[in-house]
Amino acid sequence: MQLLAVGLNHTTAPVSLREKVAFPAERLGQAVADARQWLAGGMGEHSVLAEAAILSTCNRTELYCAKRGAGVEATIDATAHFLATYHRLNVSELRPHLYTLPQDQAVRHAFRVASGLDSMVLGEAQILGQMKDAVREADAAGALGTYLHQMFQRTFAVAKEVRSTTEIGAHSVSMAAAAVRLAQRIFDRIADQHVLFIGAGEMIELCATHFSAQNPKSITVANRTLERGELLAHKLGGRAIRLADLPEQLPHFDIVVSSTASSLPIIGLGMVERAIKARRHKPMFMVDLAVPRDIEEEIGRLDDVFLYTVDDLASTVQTGMENRQAAVTQAEAIIETRVQSFMHWIDSRAVVPVIRELHESSEQMRLLELERARKMLARGDDVDAVLEALSRGLAAKFLHGPQHALHTAEGDERARLAALLPQLFRTKR
Repeated sequence: MQLLAVGLNHTTAPVSLREKVAFPAERLGQAVADARQWLAGGMGEHSVLAEAAILSTCNRTELYCAKRGAGVEATIDATAHFLATYHRLNVSELRPHLYTLPQDQAVRHAFRVASGLDSMVLGEAQILGQMKDAVREADAAGALGTYLHQMFQRTFAVAKEVRSTTEIGAHSVSMAAAAVRLAQRIFDRIADQHVLFIGAGEMIELCATHFSAQNPKSITVANRTLERGELLAHKLGGRAIRLADLPEQLPHFDIVVSSTASSLPIIGLGMVERAIKARRHKPMFMVDLAVPRDIEEEIGRLDDVFLYTVDDLASTVQTGMENRQAAVTQAEAIIETRVQSFMHWIDSRAVVPVIRELHESSEQMRLLELERARKMLARGDDVDAVLEALSRGLAAKFLHGPQHALHTAEGDERARLAALLPQLFRTKR
């Protein structure tokens, strides 16, 4: 079985490319099914030969697969072409940014991602929940089989072990905290600013909690569904507005943080130009944490707008790395041990068909000799004689194959068999 992880992340591709290969949450299940079908080489019963799961976040898009009977290069090529074709990109545009990790490298990567070791924010915990969601989608789509299911269950166990036995997350600087730090560079006091949060998901709630601790002059939540926005606004002591009201409301805000699941930008250049004019060119700080982006890239060129994306926060979140290095070393040691354990399980699975065949053939031998013994008893033969014949018949049948192989082998092959057979037939005393 060929295991493989293919993807790109914040270290290999800019946000402008990552947003092109991001999978919308509402289409992830179908995308997984499409990937499985593509990797299997078509429709129908052959699709059972491929397993697939897709992890898509603001910082990464990764496809994990397991496929029987395919070489590494063929599987890598098929996966790269699937990503390019699905997102209507040229493979030549995508391929230089992809990492391709076969077998134990794929397993190690999954373990590191879930443990927060491969994140922009070292040790962040959000990625584990995102990976669990990705696995649930793959399972619901019928794309998980024995190998990926086992790999991901071990992935979650490793992440739990790393987080409970190391301090990998103790000194992490979150994206939310980094956004606050950047805002403090623009404004002397966040307490004097009006803050707008666009969206009401987990990332926005985390950011809102950090900004709320700075006691801003006001907090507003804009969301497509007003009821959900009101729930978050109530927690923060703020108010909620509809996303449709944003063009008229935008000039009132000094700080804007956006993270939605929209596939297209929701804040355009014209909207911000009008807002800046209405604000009489008072500076506006904007953070776009969405992939694909919520805020048009051109807005960052305006003189009075300070726009930051997830990639722009990278240098800020990496501070304090020296405090985490000891925890990283400990976590890597745990992961390496668990990778070896999983690969041993993979190797053991390879002999399962052989063991099954041995059981089936030995069962046939047993039934034949048993039937022969019953006939002897039925005609009145002595019980001891029947048992003696039964034992001799079983021994002869079990030894026939090995003896025949030994007699027909030549040279080095015969020497290897002669050394191996005593081990196979050694009995405990």
